[in-house]
Formats: sequence, structure tokens, C-alpha cells
Amino acid sequence: MQSLVNQVYIENKYPGVTLGVIALPHGLIQIDAPPSPEDGRSWRAALLNLNSGVERLLINLDGHPDRTLGARAMDCTIVAHEKTAQTFRNRPNTFKAQGDETGSDWESVVGLGSIRWAPPEISFTGVMTIEWSNVSVLLEHHPGPTPGACWVILPESKIVFVGDLVLKNQTPFLASANLPEWLKSLDHLEAEYKDYTIVSGRSGVVPYTAVQAQYEQIKTIHEKLEALSQKQAGVETPEGLIPSLMLAVKAPAEKQKQFTQRLSHGLKHYFGRYYRSTGPAEIEEE
Repeated sequence: MQSLVNQVYIENKYPGVTLGVIALPHGLIQIDAPPSPEDGRSWRAALLNLNSGVERLLINLDGHPDRTLGARAMDCTIVAHEKTAQTFRNRPNTFKAQGDETGSDWESVVGLGSIRWAPPEISFTGVMTIEWSNVSVLLEHHPGPTPGACWVILPESKIVFVGDLVLKNQTPFLASANLPEWLKSLDHLEAEYKDYTIVSGRSGVVPYTAVQAQYEQIKTIHEKLEALSQKQAGVETPEGLIPSLMLAVKAPAEKQKQFTQRLSHGLKHYFGRYYRSTGPAEIEEE
């Protein structure tokens, strides 16, 4: 567990997402959960060592299975944006691992089986403030990676958790994305949070240069897809963009196959949704 400032920690050892926790006298405010219930129990045990009160709250930065599969194991009240809550209303009650190839990290977790989803009990639309122990924790809606993506902002500590908005040396998740909104959210992050510690939902603390690199990556993908749409390309055509897009991703060799699959899955779904349909429907986050 890495301490960012007093009472604020992140953890990168579990597969999937970067976890966050704010330890306050009133209790723990947790950010996301590991996808494996077993890892969730391990994480809960680690949190017992923090000096905090008895209350527990879990914030889901979006509805991606990597950060929500293990939410039930955390055994606490869950908070998310209303559009994230809506994705749970559209899902079956139980998740069943079926060997999908979306490039998600949960696909490499052994023995997931069937897991009951834990939908958010509290949701918000624009901004929500949590006031615990005289500490303000802000939740703000910033769509782009998904319709219900949000940030957790600690104004006093100057820390912002941005979920999948910024990923370092990874391909982005595009299946539920809105690329123009993603670029707007990145613009806002660059303009308003230059002096903040930025915590990526999968890469931990990232430098400001990673934000700029993410902007260029999303801009390039959007421009290439726009160009394809002008050529009246078929839904499979975005596959041809993958080799050039992967050249810009400085990923470890063992991750190349996974990230290529993530890009393939995302491009196909994004192109079919925005350029081969009557409107940009908000689909299941994956």
C-alpha cells in the first residue's frame, strides 16, 4: 500500500484497477474493488490496519467489471454516478465468466465463476460532496471513457482519482466510450488540475505528461475513425487501424496480446455504435 499523503493510500498489487482509500476518524472511503472476491477479502483485511472509524463507503468510478465485480465482497454501501447505476439495472443479477475476449483484466482471474453484482445504493447526477471528519471528498461526473465515469477529488490534499480517463502505456477501453466527451474531460483535467496528484484507475500516480499523451492517443483514434466513416467503411474495417495504434503504446511484451484484443474489441463496438447506427446509444460498460 502506497501512502500519497496522510490518510490517503493507493494499492496496485491486485489485477485490474488501482484501488484507493481515504482513512478518516469517521471511517474508510474506498475507491473501487479488486475483481476477485478472494482479493477483495485480502484487501479488506489490509484495511483493518488503518487507523480509522467503523463506517465504510465504496465509490465505483464507473461500471467496468474490473472495478465492480468484487464490490459485494467489500460489504459496504456503494456510491456511483446515476448512469453507472443504470448499467446495473440493465445487467442480469449474476455475472458469469464466459471467457470473453474484451482485453479486460478480469478475464485473466482464475476461478471467478458466478458472482452476484452489487449495484450502487447511492447515486448522483452532477456533483456529490461527502463530508466526513471535516474532510471534503468531491465526486464529479466526467464522461468519456463511459457515460457514468466520475472522479474523486480531494481539494485539501490536491489529489484527483480519474479512473480510466488516463491510462499509462495501455490501450484505452473504447466499447462504451464517447471520444469527444473524453477529450473534453482531458481538457478540463489539464486546465484545472495541473498542480494535483493524478491517480489513474489502472496505472497509479501518473505524471502530467501522461495526460498529454492520453489526449493525443484519443484524438488520433477519433480522427482515424472519423476518416473511416467518410469512406463508408464496414464495421470490421477499424481492425486495420490496430497495428499503427499499437506502435504508440509502450506496453510490456507480455501485455501486447491483451491490449491488442482490448483495442480490437473497443474499435469494433465503438465504430458500429457511432457510425453504423441511428444514434450513439449508451451501451453496457465493458
